[in-house]
Amino acid sequence: MLKTTTHLRALTPRDLPELHELLDRDRLVNLFVRNRVDATKLQARWLGGQVWGYFEDGVLVSACHAGANVVPVQATPKALEAFAQQVLADNVRPSSIVGPRDTVLPLWKLLEPRWGPARSPRLDQPFMVMERDSRLVPDPRVRPVLIDEFDTIYPACVAMFTEEVGVDPEAGNRSGYRARVAQLISQGWSFAIIEDGEVIFKTEVGAATPYACQLQGVYVHPDLRGRGIAGPAVAAVVQQVRRTIAPVVTLYVNDHNTAARRAYERVGFEHTTTFASILL
Repeated sequence: MLKTTTHLRALTPRDLPELHELLDRDRLVNLFVRNRVDATKLQARWLGGQVWGYFEDGVLVSACHAGANVVPVQATPKALEAFAQQVLADNVRPSSIVGPRDTVLPLWKLLEPRWGPARSPRLDQPFMVMERDSRLVPDPRVRPVLIDEFDTIYPACVAMFTEEVGVDPEAGNRSGYRARVAQLISQGWSFAIIEDGEVIFKTEVGAATPYACQLQGVYVHPDLRGRGIAGPAVAAVVQQVRRTIAPVVTLYVNDHNTAARRAYERVGFEHTTTFASILL
């Protein structure tokens, strides 16, 4: 019996057709990496990292985004071992490892002896999907944020990021985070309820492909939580993004955040698989 020949290398624009085929095996789960690939065409100056490919007998079987986030794609056990070795050899130090739990946890097990302990391991994150409009009445106040409202929305973005991730997004690279928020507004990917200069609710589309998009940063003003604002507001966002960005809407949420999970379930999101995030 012939032995399988394996190798790992950074993918280049010439690999795009084969990489697209790999990513399309699960268009929803692989949405983030497909978005990065589509936006950069694997050009190193735009990617801010690399996408590695793991090959068996010359065929691409797994991939891994290695930049600010390490994200395995269709990763087999052997591929995870190869990715872990490459991460350590290249001294990649991401802010997080994110993806399907059944690949993130084995990858972290390989890296934890050198990197651990994690700052915040989030080992059970329901990945939720919605392919239709909600049965909830959408909140008519939800709308895309205008670029001249940047100074109004930005403090809410900082507050949400700090609350959710546990670090100040302005620490070390304030201009980078400001640019990202401005980019999302300019793309029409930032949505909010703003009344009298106050952000009542906000969220963004963090990544999108022609097939699906992913919500991030869902936020309700702390003084207004527990009043049932999130459900109708998210329902409105779903309705709008399905018409303007992509037909399927996804998100993932921490399992312990029962209030958010219940709100998403009321909207109509269904738990289809489970993610994990290791925040470093």
